[in-house]
Amino acid sequence: MTDYESPYVLAVDIGSSSVKAGLFDALARSVVGIEATIAHTQIVASDGTSEESADDIRIATEQAIDSVLEKAGALAGEVIGVGFDCMSSTVLGVDSSGNAITPVYTYADTRSGEDVDRLKEELNVPIIYDRTGVMQHTSYLPGRIRWMRRTQPELAERVDRYVDVSTYIFTKWFGRRDVKASYCVSSWSGLLNRHELEWDHGLLGRLGIDRSNLPELAPWSDAESGLAPEFAKRWPALAELPFMLAVGDGAAVNVGTGCVDGTKVALTVGTTGAMRVLSEGPAPDVPTGLWAYRLGSERTLLGGSFSEGGNVVQWALENLKLPAIEDLNSELQKTAPAAHGIHVLPFIAGERATGWSTAATGVLEGIKISTTPIEILQAMLESVAYRFAMVADLLLPGVKSGYQMIASGGAIQNSPWWLQTMSDVLGVPVGVSAEEQDTSRGTAILALNALGVWDSLDSHKAHIAETYEPNHDRADIYATARERQSELYSHLLG
Repeated sequence: MTDYESPYVLAVDIGSSSVKAGLFDALARSVVGIEATIAHTQIVASDGTSEESADDIRIATEQAIDSVLEKAGALAGEVIGVGFDCMSSTVLGVDSSGNAITPVYTYADTRSGEDVDRLKEELNVPIIYDRTGVMQHTSYLPGRIRWMRRTQPELAERVDRYVDVSTYIFTKWFGRRDVKASYCVSSWSGLLNRHELEWDHGLLGRLGIDRSNLPELAPWSDAESGLAPEFAKRWPALAELPFMLAVGDGAAVNVGTGCVDGTKVALTVGTTGAMRVLSEGPAPDVPTGLWAYRLGSERTLLGGSFSEGGNVVQWALENLKLPAIEDLNSELQKTAPAAHGIHVLPFIAGERATGWSTAATGVLEGIKISTTPIEILQAMLESVAYRFAMVADLLLPGVKSGYQMIASGGAIQNSPWWLQTMSDVLGVPVGVSAEEQDTSRGTAILALNALGVWDSLDSHKAHIAETYEPNHDRADIYATARERQSELYSHLLG
């Protein structure tokens, strides 16, 4: 049995399909048996809709906290603070009373594509890209706000503020409209000037809003405290504790897997995918095709994210006559690298890095009467690895031997074949995180650091379960397949 060390922090992870909460001890170890997961669901539709009631997410979060505190019993009295991470690039509109008058729109909502394309024509895109660290895309707020003003003008007129879902939840819990939003969460909006750490006034003017329509900004460690009476009564152990401002879930994963300097690269594949490096110092230049988000005033998260990942596997399971999921790895092990002749653009949920197209869809080229379902799955998973390699070439220029890749996320951690393929395609070793809750662990570490329990973000190292070494004999095969994917992209998307 683990001997846990006091003090404890409560870590809350507001994900896209569930809210997870749990206690972590002074060494950032999850306390077994004191955790909760509450599911919630977005409304999605073929027109690009991806939205959810803000209060449904809030209630799920509250239920998760209720459960953890009930399970913790007397241990709740040793909790010294609360850490938060949140699914990124969310936005909702609130009225002058702070009540939600729109759904929460997620990064996956693509209905603003037309408005994004118009913004690209109006803006000096390279300059805005440098200031905000992001490309104009449906994932971000500029196009979303334009879309709302175009399609729902009366509703948009009633919006007093645009906030992310974590900031909305805090306004309810603390009973105040002046709660702050972290630089980190705000970086994912596409509206933050990453150099000045202020809302980008030039871009706001283009959207017909000003700073009064957005939350006050602060570092994630600038905690809120003093719960409103309703919640102080509900959670007496937390009533006066510091609640850290939410960070983006991608930043939390980097911290949780120990990728907190320029030599360690987080490779995450859950429902979607991302590759990220966390560095200290001034805001770096952003290679075209990637993004740069601030963690705080001293650190930047540089990388690329994809709308594809485990959702590719899920699509294949639902639509192809594949073997049982527990048999997929052994079936994939029997295949030869890229021998199927199928070329894939895996954009079943649209494209983000590196082309940021607003019109991309999934493409399968080269299907023959002899093609098998497992070959289609193989081609799709290889195609995702090629997208990661494109980001790696931009993120890690030159020889990559000095970098350590750390993989996390259930979609890839449960697939040894995909891990090996990713190592082969990238040409570097890929370590697999041994931490079961990478995101929540990172959120706990950030809280422990802010509260002075940890003096750095890696006071206690993350553990690696195993490492996959690249098979260089496959390099030329995959390089040729990558070129064909690039040609297909150029032909269809320019």
